[in-house]
Amino acid sequence: MKSKILFMLSVLGLLGALATAYFVGVERKAQPPVFSPAPNPYEKGVYAQGIIESYQTSGQNTNIYPEVAGTVVAIPVAEGQAVRQGSTLVVIDSSVQKAAAEQQKSQAEAALALLQELKAQPRKETLEISKAQLEVARANLKTAQDQLAKQTKSYELNPKSVSKNDLDNVKNAVEVAKANVTLAQRQYDLTKAGAWSYDIKNQEMQHDALEKAYSASAALLAKYTIKAPVDGVVMSVNTSVGSYASPQGTYDSYSGSFGPLLLMGGSDAHLAVRVYVDEILVHRLPQRSEIRAQMFIRGTSIRIPLEYVRVQPFISPKIELSSQRKERVDVRVLPVIFRFEKPKDLELYPGQLVDVYIAEK
Repeated sequence: MKSKILFMLSVLGLLGALATAYFVGVERKAQPPVFSPAPNPYEKGVYAQGIIESYQTSGQNTNIYPEVAGTVVAIPVAEGQAVRQGSTLVVIDSSVQKAAAEQQKSQAEAALALLQELKAQPRKETLEISKAQLEVARANLKTAQDQLAKQTKSYELNPKSVSKNDLDNVKNAVEVAKANVTLAQRQYDLTKAGAWSYDIKNQEMQHDALEKAYSASAALLAKYTIKAPVDGVVMSVNTSVGSYASPQGTYDSYSGSFGPLLLMGGSDAHLAVRVYVDEILVHRLPQRSEIRAQMFIRGTSIRIPLEYVRVQPFISPKIELSSQRKERVDVRVLPVIFRFEKPKDLELYPGQLVDVYIAEK
């Protein structure tokens, strides 16, 4: 009985092995591709990978970074919105800088008021007091001189009528009165002359320094409101109200790196394609005046002719593969810029990868 069971199990194992071998050996029909690869429309076309961008006469898309640090308190624009140059994009908390600017403004105004006070001298009331003091000094001198004249005449008539000491005191009083008149006259002349030119010059310099400090502070305060540097379209907003922004940009929790607060593109009716031609294919590119190219939209059979714009004459490492700063890339490419008119029946977006073939006209 036991031998029969072993025999049946052996037969079942053999049948299972034969079935497995059969199904494994059956050739399976290949799955059709998700989309047909872009065919080369030219006899000797050079293939390259391209990235759609907003059209710029030079450079790439505009990366918006703040020049100051702080908490974002308002974002009055939305992605896809067209903005004019000078439109407010992001507002950063400026309460501390605003208080500093107002303080420096008050200091500059106080310095200006003191400068105007110096230039307005002599004050009428002060000059009148100085003039009155001069008149009092002259009157005291007249009184002392009259007293001296009386004492002298009495002494001449009768030397015993006035003591020598009294006569000397009267003479000294006259000299003191003369000195007081001289002092009052000089004080009057000084008051009438107004502020010293050196004091005015010093105050002018202080006011100028405080005014410049306020101007610098006000200019820094304006940087807390980030405005559009050019006309364009807001392509990407990478921050939110309450987030912290710095001159390094804003922190991206997904990539773990810093990036621009906003990304702006051109509002032109054209889009651009930045094509990266491998360095080993650069020698096959035709003369710039003879370049023609076609772009293929991935996942479709749509092809769009491209208009040559310019070449960035610098072969650099291709770093657009995964946007990782620490990525090691051995491929070096030559950027070639094309443009095309936005199709009316197809939505294309900056950052979209496309296939491009370049050939000679």
